[in-house]
Amino acid sequence: MRGYVLRRIAYVLPVLLGVVTVVFLALRLIPGDPAVALAGEKASAAQIEQMREALGLNRPLPVQYVEFLGRLAQGDLGRSIRTGGDIGRELAENFAPTIELSVAALFIALLVGLPAGILAALRRRTAIEYGTMLGSLVGISMPVFWIGLMLIYWLGARGGWFPLSGTVTPGLEIPSRTHFYTIDSALTGDVAIFGDVLWHLVLPAITLSTITMAIVSRMARSSMLEVLGNDYLVTARAKGLAEAAVLLRHALKNALIPVVTVVGLQLGALLSGAVLTETVFGRVGVGRYVLNAITARDYPVVQGTVIIVALFVALISLVVDLVYAMLDPRIRYS
Repeated sequence: MRGYVLRRIAYVLPVLLGVVTVVFLALRLIPGDPAVALAGEKASAAQIEQMREALGLNRPLPVQYVEFLGRLAQGDLGRSIRTGGDIGRELAENFAPTIELSVAALFIALLVGLPAGILAALRRRTAIEYGTMLGSLVGISMPVFWIGLMLIYWLGARGGWFPLSGTVTPGLEIPSRTHFYTIDSALTGDVAIFGDVLWHLVLPAITLSTITMAIVSRMARSSMLEVLGNDYLVTARAKGLAEAAVLLRHALKNALIPVVTVVGLQLGALLSGAVLTETVFGRVGVGRYVLNAITARDYPVVQGTVIIVALFVALISLVVDLVYAMLDPRIRYS
């Protein structure tokens, strides 16, 4: 197992190098000049050239690439062209709320989608199965931004049960320690602040979870139906095991293997979907941060964000592979 983990980590390096190279070249080949964006359209040619020299954009492209790789090897993502701040620190501040939202959405998706899919498999050709499949079809078909707007209108504006936008009520101060709003609000010891943060998280998390919830429920149903037809379940029942033990210890454990794959893939998709959800609900997150960087042609910020996302997805893939061995002892890594 240790050798497999080390090999997988080694495989991540060329993948990240390829991602970095593609993004580095793509950002510099598209039209536009960040020096012009920062100096202003009315700036003279001398001022623009001075800005380009200050940013290091006047040097040959291979030189810029080698310098960037050198800084990256030292863990330095560089400084933002737009703000001048350290990108690692800015990403930590903006990425944490996005991860928080994605994890909350995944929790809701599993809490609802997994039991619904399993129950639909156990109650074939009943209203439960038809309702679950109809709900999953609606969840996959509806755009995330439309669901968000409907929730804002019906549960926020009309019902008044949830806040319309934001991450926390304006005026409430939360000391930033981990950059995760739920954790930082809990560390304050103030139940009202913690509840306020959770209340702002409910609608965005539900909105972001809909597609993942639908996919998980459909996969859980299909996988459970396939497992229920296997002979070893008949043998388990013949040995006198209770039906609950047969379903939980034998059927469910094997049915979860494909679901784990889907969950791993969806966690990466949730990060990208969180960008749109954050925009709809006006939440703090990496979406707004990257959007401003793209608009300003802030190369280092976009590069740093893509690298972190690629690393995150690679780690998720590794964790999924390791979970396989926990669910199925027959799986061995050589």
